[in-house]
Amino acid sequence: RFYWERVEASRNFANKIWNASRFIMMNIEKADITGIDAAMTADVDAAMKQYGFTLADKWILSKMNDLVQEVTDNMEKFELGIAVSKLYDFLWEEFCDWYIEMVKPRLWDDADETKAAALWTLKTVLTTGLKLLHPYMPFVTEEIFCTLTDEESIMISKWPEYDKAFDFKADEAAVDKIKEAVRGIRNVRTEMNVAPSRKASVYVVSPKEDIRAIFTASKNFFAMLGYANEV
Repeated sequence: RFYWERVEASRNFANKIWNASRFIMMNIEKADITGIDAAMTADVDAAMKQYGFTLADKWILSKMNDLVQEVTDNMEKFELGIAVSKLYDFLWEEFCDWYIEMVKPRLWDDADETKAAALWTLKTVLTTGLKLLHPYMPFVTEEIFCTLTDEESIMISKWPEYDKAFDFKADEAAVDKIKEAVRGIRNVRTEMNVAPSRKASVYVVSPKEDIRAIFTASKNFFAMLGYANEV
């Protein structure tokens, strides 16, 4: 069953991964992330506090952790189509369209002290995603992996495993709320034909303090994703 549309979609996906990788490699030297690996091995919670990991970082790491478990289970059951569909959705939507956009303000701000945490998260999630994707896209993943890491080959690297320490369900729920709000704002702007270049004031109204706290903590990237000049 051959479809040109599927070939084109796969080409677009390969381009998306390639461009995301180039973006990460262009920014990787903006902060020293070598110490984070050792800190994470010793104590994940302590490392996250020390390096200032944000809500967005914990959200994507938790999503990636779930993905590792699901894709591994699917592959062991020979559900190859289901596994690659989950990988496609995660890498294209969650990682490229959401997380990379969320961290851009931190990467562009020289004074931001959480830059190293953002870069470590970008590299970790991309490396894990490449390993999971390798059985489906061997050549592109091998090329990126060998450029991104010091390892000899992706084919002999360790297969990713689920880690309880990266289970942040509360942070997942919080970021999903922000995404819901951003989609709402974008829909209203589309209905009213407002150009992306026109910024607007965004008001977050909620009787619940914990909901307001989520948006306060994520004000920078929420403003950018929601085309706001102020929140």
